[in-house]
This record gives sequence, C-alpha cells and structure tokens, in this order.
Amino acid sequence: MTQEKQIHTVTGAFGYSGKYIAQRLLAKGYTVHTLTNSTDRHNPFADKMTVHPFNFEHPEKLAESLQGVSVLYNTYWVRFNHKLFTHADAVKNTLILFEAAKKAGVERIVHVSITNPAAEPDLEYFQGKAHLEKSLVESGLSYAILRPAVLFGKEDILINNIAWALRRFPIFGVFGDGNYGIQPIYVDDLAKLAVEQGEIRENKIINAIGPESFTYRELVEEIGGIIEKNRPVIATPPVVGYLVALITGWFVGDVFLTWDEIKGLMAGTLAVDTPPTGSTKLTAWAKKHADTLGREYTSELARRKDRVQAYRSN
Repeated sequence: MTQEKQIHTVTGAFGYSGKYIAQRLLAKGYTVHTLTNSTDRHNPFADKMTVHPFNFEHPEKLAESLQGVSVLYNTYWVRFNHKLFTHADAVKNTLILFEAAKKAGVERIVHVSITNPAAEPDLEYFQGKAHLEKSLVESGLSYAILRPAVLFGKEDILINNIAWALRRFPIFGVFGDGNYGIQPIYVDDLAKLAVEQGEIRENKIINAIGPESFTYRELVEEIGGIIEKNRPVIATPPVVGYLVALITGWFVGDVFLTWDEIKGLMAGTLAVDTPPTGSTKLTAWAKKHADTLGREYTSELARRKDRVQAYRSN
C-alpha cells in the first residue's frame, strides 16, 4: 500500500503533540485524519485533514471513523482532575478508543504514555497510565508505547510557566532539595519517533527522552540564566510549595501544579536510565526563544474551556 493511500489517524491534531505528529505524517505523504473534542478549534491543516469527533459516548460511530485506518497515534489524556474532566474518564475513554480501533481493524497503535508509569501506584495519574499500557499490551494489537518525561516546544506549559514565574517572582522555590531528575524531550523529536514507530509493526516500549538530563533545581537555574532572571532557588517543604502553587493558580485562573505532579516529580519518575531518543537540547531551544519564553502565562484550563482558538505559541 502506498503512503498516499494509507490512512493515519492522530488524536488531538489541533493541540500540542498531536499537531507535530500530523505535520510529519502529512510531509511524508500519508492521508491523515484526526479525532478531537475540539472540532471547532482553528484548523491549521485546512482541507489536508479529515476531522472526526471522538464519539466516546457512541463507540460504534468511533469505530466507523477508524475504518480503513492503518495506524492510530494516541495522545489523548488529561493532566489533572477537574469538574469538567477526570483521570478516570480519560482511562475509560481511552479503553473505548482501543476497543474501537480493534473492531475497525486498525493495524497498529502508537500510544503516548509517561516515564515510569508503574512507579507510583498511589498516584492516579501514573496508575491510569500504567493501566492503559497493560490494556494495550494485552489487546492483541500491534503497539508502540512511547514514554516521554516532559515535553517542550512553542506550545509548552511547564517550561514556559517556570520561566513566567522566574520573570515575576524574586525567588523560586523547589520542592525539597530539588535534586530529582528530569529529562525533557522536544515535542517534534517525540513526533519524529512516533511516526517512525508507526511505520513498523514490532511491539515496543520506548523511553522518549531528550539528550540533556537535569535535576529540577538545575533545570530552573538553567532557564533563569537563559532568560537573564537568575533568581535565588530555595529548598521549600513540599506542602508549602503546593500552597504557593494553589495561590498562584487561583490568581491566574488555572491549576499551576498538582499534588500528584509534585509527588511524582520528587519520586524521580521523570528520569530514566536509558539512552536519549531525541536530539534537540532544551538549553539550545530555550536560548533561541529566550525573548518570548515565559512572557505570558500558559493556561491548561483556558485550553480546555476554549475549544475554538488555536493554542498560543510561546
């Protein structure tokens, strides 16, 4: 089957990582569809892409939209629990998606998970990711599971908002000593890896990490130096840091950081002992974007509530 006749479906192609995957697929000549909850969001691909709603509540319609699809790239997830969305709903919906793909005869699923998903079974975020990985492995479908730690890129939230805080506050508090690892990967490097894995059929689980490793303290210090905001980085009791995050979130109308994210970060879940799969250095990227990085706050909730506007680039 030629590339032009193969259909590849990407979840969330109007969002963050899904957009980069779709761009690479289109550049290779594939026919690309997307599944999205934001069918009215600005479409950067115009008529180059067919758009389908997720239809989680109607699995038969979801399966219909996956008919003839060779590869499904799944980036669907939620970062935290909210009255509008929950981890439990994301797990349930993803399982519906996997089953619909199987019924439709999809050949392969490339699924985006997280590093060390089973490391913190008491944290719902990681528990949900581990459950989905197990379900996909046991589904009988051909799969590639990609485990990124943290993504960075123009539409990023975490790295941008660290820079935003450094630009506005005289000090920056890290949780505990801050000496736990983090290995960010550039979003387009993840997309490149996803497309490569979509072109083979061998079952794989891959840690998707960039070429630079930091402690959290080092990451903050690097970003501060790059944007010329060298703030004192101080050790903070995790509960105090969480309260500051809650207050900050209240002021900006968002969830700045969750308790699960803090616990997972401190547990070292965002670092692994495997070779890098990405080639783009965060420090080099940040230097290129130093003038705009952190100038404006990036809101997760705003993206979830506004299903029309395109994601803002930092």
